[in-house]
Amino acid sequence: MSAQLDQVLAQAANDPDVIETQEWLDALEAVIETEGPERAHYLMERMVDLARRRGAQIPFSSNTAYVNTIPAHMGEHCPGDLEIEERLRSWMRWNAMAMVVKANRLDGDLGGHLSSFASLANMLGIGFNHFWHAPSENHGGDLLYIQGHSSPGIYARAFLEGRLTEEQLLHFRREVDGNGLSSYPHPKLMPDFWQFPTVSMGLGPLMAIYQARFLKYLHARSIADTANRKVWAFCGDGEMDEPESMGAIGMAGRERLDNLVIVVNCNLQRLDGPVRGNGKIIQELESDFRGAGWNVVKVIWGAGWDDLLARDKEGILQRVMMETVDGEYQNYKAKDGAFVRKHFFGKHPKLLELVSKMSDDDIWHLTRGGHDPHKIYAAFKVAQEHKGQPTVLLVKSIKGYGFGKSGEARNTAHNTKKLDDEAIKAMRDRFQLPISDEQLPSVPFFKPADDTPEMQYLHARRKALGGYLPQRRQKADEVLVVPELSAFKGALEPTAEGREISTTQAYVRILNTLLRDPSLGQRVVPIMVDESRTFGMEGLFRQIGIFSQVGQLYEPVDKDQVMYYREDKAGQILQEGINEAGGMSSWIAAATSYSTNNRVMIPFYTYYSMFGLQRIGDLAWAAGDMRARGFLLGGTAGRTTLNGEGLQHEDGHSHVLASTIPNCVPYDPTFSHEVAVIMHDGLRRMVTNQEDVFYYLTLMNENYSHPGLKEGQEEGIIKGLYLLQEGGKKNKQRVQLMGSGTILREVIEGAALLASDWGVDADVWSAPSFTLLARDGQDVERWNMLHPTDTPRVAHITQCLQGTSGPIIVSTDYMRTFAEQTRAFVPAGRTFKVLGTDGFGRSDTRAKLREFFEVNRYYVAVAALKALADEGKIKASVVADAITKYGINPDKPNPVTQ
Repeated sequence: MSAQLDQVLAQAANDPDVIETQEWLDALEAVIETEGPERAHYLMERMVDLARRRGAQIPFSSNTAYVNTIPAHMGEHCPGDLEIEERLRSWMRWNAMAMVVKANRLDGDLGGHLSSFASLANMLGIGFNHFWHAPSENHGGDLLYIQGHSSPGIYARAFLEGRLTEEQLLHFRREVDGNGLSSYPHPKLMPDFWQFPTVSMGLGPLMAIYQARFLKYLHARSIADTANRKVWAFCGDGEMDEPESMGAIGMAGRERLDNLVIVVNCNLQRLDGPVRGNGKIIQELESDFRGAGWNVVKVIWGAGWDDLLARDKEGILQRVMMETVDGEYQNYKAKDGAFVRKHFFGKHPKLLELVSKMSDDDIWHLTRGGHDPHKIYAAFKVAQEHKGQPTVLLVKSIKGYGFGKSGEARNTAHNTKKLDDEAIKAMRDRFQLPISDEQLPSVPFFKPADDTPEMQYLHARRKALGGYLPQRRQKADEVLVVPELSAFKGALEPTAEGREISTTQAYVRILNTLLRDPSLGQRVVPIMVDESRTFGMEGLFRQIGIFSQVGQLYEPVDKDQVMYYREDKAGQILQEGINEAGGMSSWIAAATSYSTNNRVMIPFYTYYSMFGLQRIGDLAWAAGDMRARGFLLGGTAGRTTLNGEGLQHEDGHSHVLASTIPNCVPYDPTFSHEVAVIMHDGLRRMVTNQEDVFYYLTLMNENYSHPGLKEGQEEGIIKGLYLLQEGGKKNKQRVQLMGSGTILREVIEGAALLASDWGVDADVWSAPSFTLLARDGQDVERWNMLHPTDTPRVAHITQCLQGTSGPIIVSTDYMRTFAEQTRAFVPAGRTFKVLGTDGFGRSDTRAKLREFFEVNRYYVAVAALKALADEGKIKASVVADAITKYGINPDKPNPVTQ
């Protein structure tokens, strides 16, 4: 017996007044019997409060005993035919195993995971058979974030349902030639099947929380009836170490998201070994979630333990359960009943006596709660009906359940993807599959006839719940009308003489126009992360309000001002606080609403560009996987624009990151008319055409005048390049200058210097998207390679430049890589020089920063002159003269190294 247990028992034995203690316990028991547990809880809380106010030091604990939250006599039993359900689960386990094993016998590098579904099968089966509704006339449908590594089991179920073919199962993780099944839940690859991607790990719980809040948002604003819908998210206990998994549980509790259920599959293992070998992950998570305001339900022990716990009058079994660490529990399930008897029940003589009439086999078959259908059903029922709080189910299971010595509860279980013949035979026998010994070497799939009782039951259960899951809607049924481009007249016209605005202000004007639009206005979802005032958007507070489920319970300190901080039950703004991951998760929920809710929403998430794609890159990639549609706005963009904030705030690479997401359409506009044309094109593609793309626009906080849209520029803006300003024609030498964002203005000034100081004419090109130019060029290059006998196609940037003359000089507020991606598509033989802001940012004036990074007008002019000199068109001494004239220090350190 351990010293800790000895101490606990000694304290009980040294009770100074056993009779008084029993009287208190009897009184409490009477209250529970006559008035219910709620009354008993209230009285206990009052007593604890009184004791603390009288000076008693009563420590706080958010933990309960290491037993099931729902007492045995209160748990609702599963109403289904459990014999049939068990057979169906066994067949799904077998087919999931066969799918992965077959794939790896063909090619051992394909990988796959068997153990996660093995531990989850009972939970998923109860959910699919009794709880989760598909979209139908009577129900909007539940939303499932399925644990990513359990995908083989989901495919196995869909195979029995007739939704997937044997050929598809044979192509697990082989998608290139068609008919394949993706490794994990990927809507991009299986657009009519998976609802949400849940890997990388941690993203599922985070996105599920904001998805649940978005359902509340839609309901409060009368856009969709979501009152009876639930969001269910399944994740592993090891996955809860990801900061994203736990980072938003406080918001869920604060917002009382009772439409949210997170199921943590506590099989005690992650890839390398135990999750908490020296501790207890269930107790740890219980404390975290309960402290965050969640309803916590623990499902630890199967029904076989109920009798033992009931006969444990002294509470010794409960204390040993609490004392035993997870590393020990894992070891027990990797051994046998005799080992459990000796090392678990052997911790106290009375426990050995408690199980004295049980055989080792009986002890071995004492199940964990995650493998007991009745315990799972009771917990799911509580979660479904609970009001006022989100619910987390902490369900204890065995990783690799059913694999025996080949992987059950072992440190290697996570990566189990290959089973030898002996292990396959053992699994066949354990789950009583009707497969002969002769068939075993081929590991055949098993699917009974459609008229068997099991198959009829399977289909009947899903019919009762509205249809099959998972399923995904690819397009919304509704049609929204996008206004004409002319609706953005204020942004399309030149700024008035003497008036200067930023592209951020132009964007806000466009957003206000959309908010007033009769078709789109109510579908616009402005999303902020505590930077509304930075971007001049605080006027929206009073205009459309900030969404709050409780409204505004206080009088705002600025109530007497025009733009006061107004929270409202039907508010339109989602204000996420200082929380970029939360803002992106809300954006994803809105950007995929066409699929999840059959309602087209138009989210605009505005943030500091440096804190966008860099910080939430994994979520942005997931958004691409989910076929999200909406606008991401990176404000104060560029490495020299947010001049006072310095290194950690200045963005010179978000466009490089954006270029890596294939369905992200990125732009770096300079002028308000470009912003308007790009946003209108985005609305056309995402709302009218329902294309699965999303737009990323960088915006600047620098004020200047804007030239307005000229006829015929729209197509070039959308494609990424157009002639903004044609140079003079009186000089012999000519260059092509190109830029984007705020540095395009330096390029314009550089053209003026070349003409006035050096007699060089310059055409000025605006390049709102180097990334789109590069993608177009790559597409053309590929087409030409694969169609060698056809007339070659010509990339847009090539078409624009091939009729021009002179070197091509590019300057942007981003790393050189941003513009360098177009080099291959510049007309052959042309000099192409790129200036960029490589290196760390720093604080100073905009002018000094542009000088430091060598992207200002003077460097543009010098780069153009040097290119002409290299081509032998002017003397090198002219370049030296320009360097002297503009006060450039030729020996200053390279900014990349500073």
